[in-house]
Amino acid sequence: MTEDEISYKIRGSIFKVYNELGPGLYESVYQDVLLYVLRNEGLVVRDEVEVPVYYEGVKMKVGFRLDLLVENKVIVEIKSVENLARIHHKQVINYLRLTKKKLAILVNFNVDNITKGIVRKVNNL
Repeated sequence: MTEDEISYKIRGSIFKVYNELGPGLYESVYQDVLLYVLRNEGLVVRDEVEVPVYYEGVKMKVGFRLDLLVENKVIVEIKSVENLARIHHKQVINYLRLTKKKLAILVNFNVDNITKGIVRKVNNL
């Protein structure tokens, strides 16, 4: 599947989760339920994917974790905040750059309209 095809399935699953649970829960709840729904859609999904950080070719002790990685192609970063801040967008862009992935979806479940809570970020797509 292409990144766009995967993205379409992810968006549908986000809508499904949001329509069932609504806004206002912890990010961990949305992450766990979205993981379940995406896997039920037949997608290969890994959660809390560790990504090392290298500096001058040396692997650092610290790194970061992707909330979800779908089909080893699309990153899903989940938030449940009043408003997405600029740092959330920068975080996802850096995830794309460091992993060399082409597409990420930043989703904020704590919104009145989930359509406004979904943001696509691209890296040379």
